[in-house]
Amino acid sequence: MKIDMHCHTKEGSVDCKVGIEDYIRILREKGFQGMVVTDHNSYNGYRYWKRHLKGKKYTDFVVLKGIEYDTFNAGHFLVVLPEGVKARILEMRGMPVELLIKIVHAYGGILGPAHPFGEKYLSFGNTRKFRKNKNIMAEFDFLEAYNSCENSERNQRAKEAARKYLLAQVGGSDSHKEECIGTAYTEFREPVRTESDLIEQIKRRAPIRAGGSYYHGTTKEKIGRINDVLLYSFWIYNKVAGFAQLNKRRKQAKYLPVPVRGGRAVYAQAIRQDRRSEPR
Repeated sequence: MKIDMHCHTKEGSVDCKVGIEDYIRILREKGFQGMVVTDHNSYNGYRYWKRHLKGKKYTDFVVLKGIEYDTFNAGHFLVVLPEGVKARILEMRGMPVELLIKIVHAYGGILGPAHPFGEKYLSFGNTRKFRKNKNIMAEFDFLEAYNSCENSERNQRAKEAARKYLLAQVGGSDSHKEECIGTAYTEFREPVRTESDLIEQIKRRAPIRAGGSYYHGTTKEKIGRINDVLLYSFWIYNKVAGFAQLNKRRKQAKYLPVPVRGGRAVYAQAIRQDRRSEPR
């Protein structure tokens, strides 16, 4: 069963140009049987599918709920929770990765770094957190070993890290444009009908294969070194937006299946460490 594990939609990601209905159509035409909707800090793309498309079209195609979460100190992470679980705090960017791990696992979900050795500030393998504590990788459930918007060297580093830390390897297109859709896949030997099916197979280390073809129309390729300015701007934006949502996250903390006191302690520690670091 072929699934794209990293999909952005116009309904859920402001930087995506493709609506979820078109996304599904293109994937089906390319032989895919499913997708995981992983919009940036938002479930709106999945909500749109659930409210307007579920049960009406494409009943032979599986749409699963995920999210790409922007952590405070470790880049982007793909997260999948069991069906029926609602974690509003995941739509509020800015948690440190230590707390994210606790919350996701307490809910029975799985997580792993997106494009782990990609752009700085966005990718776990190029953050200060990784340089100081590489062994935290063992606390993840999977790793995006193939991202079609990265190059072969970065994906090879991801595969090596997955083997070293015994993590499941998944593939995702990270599509924001129509031309990129379906360029990467995660292939499961066993059927995946629900988020719980996917979670169970990832945790069990069921046979999974990741691969695809490279997409060469990314923004970073087109604008060259100017991309460094955009990355630094994003670093600043992520910090500011994360702090701006701190009170909202604290209000949601009472609904979390982890101790609030421990969560706040972890968060405070991460902030203290991050304030001592400068972007590199």
